[in-house]
Amino acid sequence: MEFFKIRRDIPFMRHALAFNIVSLVTFLLAVFFLATKGLNFSIEFTGGTVMEVSYQQAADVDKIRKALDSRGYNDYSVQNFGSSRDVLVRMPLKPGQNSADLSKAVMESLTAEDRTATLRRVEFVGPQVGRELAENGALALLITSIGIVLYLALRFEWKFGVAAIIANLHDVVIILGFFALFQWEFSLPVLAAVLAVLGYSVNESVVIADRIRENFRKMRKASVTEIIDNAITRTISRTIITHGCTQTMVSSMLVFGGPALHYFALALTIGICFGIYSSVLVMAPLVRWLGVQREDLVKPIKDKKEEAVV
Repeated sequence: MEFFKIRRDIPFMRHALAFNIVSLVTFLLAVFFLATKGLNFSIEFTGGTVMEVSYQQAADVDKIRKALDSRGYNDYSVQNFGSSRDVLVRMPLKPGQNSADLSKAVMESLTAEDRTATLRRVEFVGPQVGRELAENGALALLITSIGIVLYLALRFEWKFGVAAIIANLHDVVIILGFFALFQWEFSLPVLAAVLAVLGYSVNESVVIADRIRENFRKMRKASVTEIIDNAITRTISRTIITHGCTQTMVSSMLVFGGPALHYFALALTIGICFGIYSSVLVMAPLVRWLGVQREDLVKPIKDKKEEAVV
């Protein structure tokens, strides 16, 4: 299915160096912000108090947030939990503050607004648990990256695996750079979005790599540059349809999902935008500079006379 057909190949590889310089500068800026500002971790990573509060009627999440804001609380999160009548309140624990005293003060604020508010449970998330979550998240990212490299190396050629993982990690670092620059809260849903982007971006890389391999078989007299330009040009319509539909769904979460899904959808939006860029204008040039050749993907056809001699 195609919305439009481009008759002439767009010379993407002619400007490959400029695209990669832009990518390198963006990547280095993201690393700089991560090193200087760091991530604003949520209480899942830093530790804090988790409270489950129940109401007799549907809980007004915005009203709960206003009640907490009026008491001077910040860096908290409020979201529905299980049903519309139950909410989960996460509060960071400051130095010298007791978890029991904090939960008591929070409940006083909530019952002042609605006397039907009932505390069902209180849990303390220690820094050790947060450290384990961070380590497990980094391990998941590493295992996913290794799996992507092995998959592309086996399906295509090792050059595609190396180029794709560099391009995809480029997306991940840029997402983290945005969260460090603007100090957006980095929570477990955001970590899930980062891992989703890593898997999502590789799909576009696989499509382009598959078209490059197909072109090596069909375009026998074309150069590597012409083959890559043709592969990218012929997948543009598919890219617009796929990423456009995905971004439409993500945008609905971003606009209508509320605070609970805001940063999750924001991370996906950044990942989708940069995923298109990296798959087309980072992965493909890297494959060319790594020296991909027709012989890497297409077995040479032996002459019948040679086969007879053998």
